[in-house]
Amino acid sequence: MTSWVGRTAAEIAAAVREKRATPREVVAEHLARIEKLDGRIGAFRVVRAEAALAEADEVGSRGDLGELPLAGVPVAVKDNLAVRGETNRVGSVATPDSPAEADHEVVARLRAAGAVVVGLTNVPELCVFGTTEGVHGTSRNPWDTSRTAGGSSGGSAAAVAAGLVPIALGNDGMGSLRIPAANCGLVTLKPGSGVVPAGISDGDWFGMSENGPLATTVEDARLLLSVLAGTEFVRRDTPATLDIAVSLRSPLAGVTISAPYTHAVREAAGLLIKAGHQVRRADPPYPLSLGVTSLATWTAGTSVDAQGLDPRLLARRTRVHAAIGRRFVKAVRTGRAREELRERLEPFFAEHDVLVLPALARRSPKAEAWHERGWLRNVLVNTNYSPLTPPWNLTGWPAMSVPFGTLPSGAPTAVQLVARPGSEALLLEVAEELERRQPWRRTAPLD
Repeated sequence: MTSWVGRTAAEIAAAVREKRATPREVVAEHLARIEKLDGRIGAFRVVRAEAALAEADEVGSRGDLGELPLAGVPVAVKDNLAVRGETNRVGSVATPDSPAEADHEVVARLRAAGAVVVGLTNVPELCVFGTTEGVHGTSRNPWDTSRTAGGSSGGSAAAVAAGLVPIALGNDGMGSLRIPAANCGLVTLKPGSGVVPAGISDGDWFGMSENGPLATTVEDARLLLSVLAGTEFVRRDTPATLDIAVSLRSPLAGVTISAPYTHAVREAAGLLIKAGHQVRRADPPYPLSLGVTSLATWTAGTSVDAQGLDPRLLARRTRVHAAIGRRFVKAVRTGRAREELRERLEPFFAEHDVLVLPALARRSPKAEAWHERGWLRNVLVNTNYSPLTPPWNLTGWPAMSVPFGTLPSGAPTAVQLVARPGSEALLLEVAEELERRQPWRRTAPLD
């Protein structure tokens, strides 16, 4: 009997379309793996076992089965996106516990493409921090379960890295796709503004938050992104010679990049040189005010999301974050600081097609009860390990995390790729070049 656990989404969908597998058997195998392993990983808040099998049968009976890009593919959905019939708790007991009446648009697109939602994944409360723990559990990195999977799409990333599902849906407001993807050895792409429907929380964190894929291969990331965007991101026949900038500088003064992540970037740059691209060291002209802009926008977004919730039911770190953000909401809404950042960085990207930089500054924190600790300690931990993702939410430009290299523990490291608006297909091509020249192990060795 062929096992479908560990296969890519593209492989599974092809097998289902060709009647070499049924959606039910594919989904049942993945549900069995979830039951076996998720107690160690903490990826899911809700597992929809019976509902997922029923939906798998519905997919199998569809007349258009042979045309579905995600036919029978099990998928996990981050618990800040509505799934019809399920509660949407966003990592908190302060949120309403009434079932959603309709799917979020991106969930609806997944289902229309033949995917089967097997569960909703854990997030930190209101998706604020870069670690995933709270009242609904702790999501651990399957490569090193002593460490957090990251956040806020930590549950989704852990589910894919553990082979519980081949692909998952997450979103990214200050790095919430790229941080856990980098920790867990996955491919992700935060699309630029307007490419994929957002509609995340109340106002998408002033338009910074974007929905996107988590996958183990560039092919699967391309496939899922195409479904989410409603447009195919096709490969070009002849890859262009690109002008690629390589930067090892942290956007935030005083935060250093650890050796494994600088080494990963240097090694990736070497492969891109061998591929024929023009590669040179060049640092984006980050303003000194970037840290203040990031903190103001981050806290203000939480302040908006916390409106109408009982503060007594929120964790202390969330309450403080929201309270600090209230004083910034008016200024952040104008978008002036973000526009100034774009204007400052645009000349750099006029000279360079792609920027390669570390995805993280250092390995993820230990998987502990961070939600029970103080606000300042959480902010410092988050800032010190993930300072490199927020600028690209502030600009609204596409950015990827791609697995590359390993830590001394054996857990993955990663590089980040950034490009100007409309360059999602280009980033996928560069990521594919890296994958082809230095493949990575796709899932953690848990069995």
